[in-house]
Amino acid sequence: MRLTQQQIEDANKSELATHNNSYNFLADILTKQGKDVATIVSKLSNFQVAVPSWALGAGGTRFGRFSFYGEPSTLAQKIDDIGILHQLTQTAGAVSLHIPWDIPSDYAAIKEQADTLNIKFDAVNSNTFQDQKNAKESYKYGSLSNTSKAVREQAIAHNLEVINIGNKLGSKSLTVWLADGSCFPGQNNFQTALQHTQNSLQDIYHGLPDDWKLLIEYKPYEPNFYSTVIQDWGTSFMLANECGEKAFSLVDLGHHLPNSNIEQIVSILMLKGKLGGFHFNDSKYGDDDVTVGSIKPYALFLIFNELVYGMENNPQNPDLAWMIDASHNVKDPLEDLIQSLEAIQEAYAKALLVDQKALKNAQLENDVVKCQEILQGAFRTDVRPLLSSARLKTGGAINPILSYRSLKVREGLIKERGKNTIATGL
Repeated sequence: MRLTQQQIEDANKSELATHNNSYNFLADILTKQGKDVATIVSKLSNFQVAVPSWALGAGGTRFGRFSFYGEPSTLAQKIDDIGILHQLTQTAGAVSLHIPWDIPSDYAAIKEQADTLNIKFDAVNSNTFQDQKNAKESYKYGSLSNTSKAVREQAIAHNLEVINIGNKLGSKSLTVWLADGSCFPGQNNFQTALQHTQNSLQDIYHGLPDDWKLLIEYKPYEPNFYSTVIQDWGTSFMLANECGEKAFSLVDLGHHLPNSNIEQIVSILMLKGKLGGFHFNDSKYGDDDVTVGSIKPYALFLIFNELVYGMENNPQNPDLAWMIDASHNVKDPLEDLIQSLEAIQEAYAKALLVDQKALKNAQLENDVVKCQEILQGAFRTDVRPLLSSARLKTGGAINPILSYRSLKVREGLIKERGKNTIATGL
């Protein structure tokens, strides 16, 4: 299923007058504050977030999974769904594939389809946290850190295969997330597990093309609940340094212990030139993977404030890979992704409103009250008209959720695919 430009324009008609009034009102206020509104809208138009191939179907927990009907059962259908998201939001211009869940059967056809929809292939993701069909070795007790050399070699070979697959599609980075760890004291030798992991990552790193990056994720717990081999940003940073200049840390918002100061982590990694990517989601208790900005919108804004500062002041840090990493049982997956994309853009827009020069001066003067007023003044601004303007500028929907529903996209997908399809990998 694909939408036409005329359908989107028709859906916009009922919202256009209200949008113009809201935008003109906000633009006038911001201009009087010295903000370059046109530049902010342009930056929002250019900001693209990758959609992971596993997020197009309903998610689930170890207790159950409930389909939302009309799910994409093939990679081609997933690309089509991302195409719908991109048409509506003009922000979802990339896909991040998970291997082996989504290996193309016809590389040329998939590339052509993605090109037609103006979608690029972002980071490819390896999977050594599950045993795959016909695999000789098991990852039950770890992969890159395993005590068995044969298991480690199998995991290394899989990552090299993922690089090869991504290279055929035009990807430029590999994301490695490990479930490796232990459930009980004494189960693993911490030093041995870390050394095996470092050696394995170095072997993978040596297989990277010259223009690729290695993105190393971290997570404090789950599925192992006593220890995780790459448990925090410091370990990821250390491993990236051991691998080389093309290796970086990747921050997932859910991969921190409660109340961690993620904005400080982001700032330090960018200062050191080692922040490579970002996975967006939100949480109340742990790695909940719920809709971006649905629980802690102010925390997301503070993180983006550091990201914006780093993008302007840390040329030693590379361009970042942005991706949504969320999955749900109770929402239409496409509506959820639209809400996440909106929340990301909203936090980015508010961070662009922060007067960094005034904030720096207030910091130098130790004017704590003024520092807070500057940040919260930007956060309290309703920037949605800027987002709508950025979408209109490139042919998107003024209100993507409203257009999605008025155009009956989910109904069309169910009619096309039926109710019993299940997205691969889930």
